Amino acid sequence: MNSLEINIKTHSKKEIIDITQEIQRFISTQSEEISLCHIFVRHTTAAITTADLDPGTDMDYLAFIEHVTPKLEFQHPHDPEHAPDHIWASIIGPDVTVPVINQQLVLGTWQRIVFCEMDGPRERSVRITVT
Repeated sequence: MNSLEINIKTHSKKEIIDITQEIQRFISTQSEEISLCHIFVRHTTAAITTADLDPGTDMDYLAFIEHVTPKLEFQHPHDPEHAPDHIWASIIGPDVTVPVINQQLVLGTWQRIVFCEMDGPRERSVRITVT
């Protein structure tokens, strides 16, 4: 098993960042013919998923999140205003696992691995593990 932690600096309150190339660079250094790549974010207001990132699609995702987030009086003790950020990070999820064959991520034609910032700007870390 091999592992790498990458740092991501976000620049906006909410942001979607394509991290596929960084992950593929790490995968290309591995010797296993067939393996699994697990990508995990250790933050409760950030998430990892796969997405189609045609131009503007990231903004579509963020507009959708904004549109469907209700305006409630949240009870979150630390800062009720960012309770939805925790909820969205939980809904999207903290991780994805992608098959790897011959040092290549096995993704669909339009599929990218994306980091979803819900409470930026911040410096975040993502753990990549190959087993």
